[in-house]
Amino acid sequence: MKKIINTVSGLLLTVTTSLSYAQQAANLDELLNQLEQGKIAQSEQNQRREAEFKAKLSQQDQLLTSAKNTRDQQIALSSRLEQDFQNNEIKLANQSDALNKRMGELKELFGVLQQVAGDTKSKFQTSVVSAQIPGRDVFMDELAKSMGSSSKLASIEEIERLWFELQREMTESGKVAKFTTEIVLANGERKQSEVTRVGGFNLLSQGKYLEYINETGSIAELIRQPSDRYLATAEQVTLAPAAITPFALDPTGGSILGLLVQAPDTQERVEQGGPVGYVILAIGLVGLLIALERFITLFIVGSKVSRQLKEKTASDNNPLGRVMLVKTQNPDIDTETLELKLSESILREVPKLSSRLTLIKIISVVAPLIGLLGTVTGMINTFQAITLFGTGDPKLMAGGISQALVTTVLGLVVAIPMVFLFTLLHTRSRNIINILQQQSAGIIAERAEAEKGA
Repeated sequence: MKKIINTVSGLLLTVTTSLSYAQQAANLDELLNQLEQGKIAQSEQNQRREAEFKAKLSQQDQLLTSAKNTRDQQIALSSRLEQDFQNNEIKLANQSDALNKRMGELKELFGVLQQVAGDTKSKFQTSVVSAQIPGRDVFMDELAKSMGSSSKLASIEEIERLWFELQREMTESGKVAKFTTEIVLANGERKQSEVTRVGGFNLLSQGKYLEYINETGSIAELIRQPSDRYLATAEQVTLAPAAITPFALDPTGGSILGLLVQAPDTQERVEQGGPVGYVILAIGLVGLLIALERFITLFIVGSKVSRQLKEKTASDNNPLGRVMLVKTQNPDIDTETLELKLSESILREVPKLSSRLTLIKIISVVAPLIGLLGTVTGMINTFQAITLFGTGDPKLMAGGISQALVTTVLGLVVAIPMVFLFTLLHTRSRNIINILQQQSAGIIAERAEAEKGA
């Protein structure tokens, strides 16, 4: 193969040289002479290259021999290392068995220690105490991972640190502490503020409830605060933490408070009723205004009638006085005619005393019916949502169900007071009418006795 390469190389060189000479020669004799000289030069060059190759042949053999020796040495080293690895595996297994036997109950102890560290990490992540003392869950996480992944035994310092953190959590859970930190307001602004921590239950600032966000390590003001009765006690705790103050604690560290603030207030519940709910409230307001007007009117009329009973002179500013004036205005008529005139006078007073009471009674009957209408409408919306989206997401059905229930409640809330108001006002009007009838009967009796005496 090497000879073929050399031959080809010589031919190429000869051709190249010939072409070069052809360009320089003036005639054929000169060209022939030049080719002869080139052939002799090429032959000398080939001989020199062949000598160089033979001189390096022994060097190549030495390199090959050295490479083979190195390979044999590496193979031997690999075999020795593999044997050492197997021996070490056996020794390691024996040492592990010996360690397990010597550890005995300590192995269970470290297992419990690892579990406690993992559980405590989860507790510290959600504890409001971490808002004041951050970074405790990092140590617990590192301790649990190091003992679980590499079977590392906990040191005395780590065990004491775990005990210390547990004890500190219990101690801080019984304190009302104050500290200054950055809080995120409901509008998104950040500012430094004094925070009051009520044990391990709640965080307060300026009479408002806060929440601790473990993912970002920040403290944020609740976008929506609980009802005023909770805020009042929160403000008292903020102003006087050392005093004994009634306070609503959240033992879950914020979960119950989060659900509490999501509960709709009275206005939101009314809005859930939709147009039907507003109609019920409007009817109830009308009924309440009528009842108020009737109550004031009957109270005034009743007071005037009571004063008229104590007076002998009839007055036309009250129903009883106007009935008594019939006797005064007709002194000479017979008893039967007087009775008819008194009955006529009483009949004129009855519509004034019973005015609009029937409307209150109608409202007390119509309000539950309108609430029932809202219930049916809400259930129709619910079934339409089920038809379109199925029952996979309860929130899709919550709107219709809320409307159905809220309208029923609003109808009953309007109807029940209207029943009581109608009964109260009807009783007061009947009492006044009874007084008129009693006095009318007394006047007729007096006139009849007078006629018999005459």
